[in-house]
Amino acid sequence: MNQEFLEVRGLKKYFEAGRPGLFSKDARKVHAVDGVDLTLRRSEVIALVGESGCGKSTLALLLMGLEDPTEGAVKFEGMDITHLNDSQRKKKELRRKIQMVFQDPYESLNPTQTIEEIITEPLLVHGMANTPDRDERVKKALEDAGLKPAEVYLDRYPHELSGGQRQRVVVAAALVLEPEIILADEPVSMLDVSIRAEIINLLAELRITRQIAVIFITHDLGSVGFFADRVAVMYLGRIVEVGTMLEVLENPKHPYTKALISVIPVPNPRLRHERIILQGETPNPINIPSGCRFHPRCPVAIATCKASDPPMVVVNKSHQAACLLLVK
Repeated sequence: MNQEFLEVRGLKKYFEAGRPGLFSKDARKVHAVDGVDLTLRRSEVIALVGESGCGKSTLALLLMGLEDPTEGAVKFEGMDITHLNDSQRKKKELRRKIQMVFQDPYESLNPTQTIEEIITEPLLVHGMANTPDRDERVKKALEDAGLKPAEVYLDRYPHELSGGQRQRVVVAAALVLEPEIILADEPVSMLDVSIRAEIINLLAELRITRQIAVIFITHDLGSVGFFADRVAVMYLGRIVEVGTMLEVLENPKHPYTKALISVIPVPNPRLRHERIILQGETPNPINIPSGCRFHPRCPVAIATCKASDPPMVVVNKSHQAACLLLVK
């Protein structure tokens, strides 16, 4: 559990947003991911939390090797996987070990394929479809994803399933390759509230039964409070706070984290607390604010915040935050 087998250091991804302008020789760039450090341990669950447009999904694509970074490095099991070519065998092996579960189960599944064909397709892509245990792997993946007995679902088509069942098929298509990491990109946001807990519980079970590590991408910190070991809060391309889920929920240090926590619904109406409503929209990632990038919206910003970019400050050995109010 303590072995870090995925390590991200100084990761950046900039996208060109247009040609050089009249007053600038350089093309404008979207700073989608702008200097991320992160580690993942075996069988660990990390919640990657932040508003839409903060860079969470781009970071996932970088970890999958579906985007090449502008700067920085990603190491998997000690090997630098940052610039592997698509033709290299190691790149294909990486994509087998790191699988993604996307947001929309209605768009993720081919409506013309049966469930068996959908689950078998990843094996075809990776040259594993002719193995003697193929049929058993497909059935086991379906049943591990909660679709039991598998025989009931093999000949069905996606339109014959509910939204929750479709998302389980998406999970099964990832499981059939026996991955070591699942990147779950907002996997419950398109589902009914009653079904969301089932999918989260499924991922929680898989990290135990299959020893799979999970990076759970979400904008809703409350949905993963009981599920994740650690949480990394992302804002405008950077991680601004990271720590164990308990530490961050009970003792948040960054003003942005405090705002996210303040709007988590509380079941007991008697337990009222003040909500922190952030002013304005997230700044355009083409024009990153000077100093602390959160200062235009920060309710406790001081003059120094406009000029100084805050370093990551160690709160304790398992909790860090990037805020100038923590700098002594």
